[in-house]
Amino acid sequence: MRTIGGLVAFNKRLDDAAVMVELIEASSPAEQEEYAKELNASVAAMVADLDSLEIASFLTGQFDRNNAIFSIQAGAGGTESNDWADILFRMYSRWCERRGFEVELMDVQPGDTAGISKATILIKGENAYGYAKAERGVHRLVRISPFDSNKRRHTSFCAVDVVAEINEEINIEVPDADIRIDVYRSSGKGGQGVNTTDSAVRITHIPTGVVVVCQNERSQIKNKASAMNVLKARLYERKLDEQRSEMEKFYGEKGEIGFGSQIRSYVLQPYQMVKDLRTGVSTSDTQGVLDGDIDRFITGWLRAGCPRHRNKDIQIDDE
Repeated sequence: MRTIGGLVAFNKRLDDAAVMVELIEASSPAEQEEYAKELNASVAAMVADLDSLEIASFLTGQFDRNNAIFSIQAGAGGTESNDWADILFRMYSRWCERRGFEVELMDVQPGDTAGISKATILIKGENAYGYAKAERGVHRLVRISPFDSNKRRHTSFCAVDVVAEINEEINIEVPDADIRIDVYRSSGKGGQGVNTTDSAVRITHIPTGVVVVCQNERSQIKNKASAMNVLKARLYERKLDEQRSEMEKFYGEKGEIGFGSQIRSYVLQPYQMVKDLRTGVSTSDTQGVLDGDIDRFITGWLRAGCPRHRNKDIQIDDE
């Protein structure tokens, strides 16, 4: 309904612009210059709003309007990858702020020396999953390591996993015999009641090996309920992945779904460049990207998946 309302409002602005054109034509030369400036400013704003409406029209998937369960997992490399995971965590938190999304921390596991080894957050907001799903895959960082006394260049990897928060409409049966539930004392940040009781819950789905941890609530019951919701969402996404894999056998396409596929490179040394390897969208504003300005990559990916854009060159390089 919000998208339709936006289209109705935009059409009204088009009508207003047409009236302004008629007013300019009927005005004196002195008045025409003033009205023309006003019209140009209005049209510039409309172009930006039209772009937003176009992107919103791509979010037609079954769960695009849902909240997103967003996980960051450090790869091999110890401290380097843990620090990269922490940088990504900050980047996505800033992106959510820009988008007006609410972020709820579900679980965070600190690294041995620095950074984090894994974090899971719940992103709440309209079309949160529709936008966030574009980030699913492996992210690569190249930089001079701040942890290397010899100032050598290091490459680090982190995996991002995104699933939609599903509701009761999706029937996912998880038999009790297929899961193992462990409870333990919460770690990391939290109030006194969190860190001194066995409130944290870890659920392991035995047939698939999927593990879900939730420790953000003081109540073990609430943590268990949250962990079960995340588990069901990941099992449902796993089922969809299997269906996509079967489709790829027929269409011969390699999608961006594979957990081990590298989707984006962040190069800080020897030059400054962030490039999405799926779409070719790139920028030299590495600091802006790490501060959460990643919409250019998300919209580029959404456009690439749209039939009317699929065969077009969408590369954006603002160097």
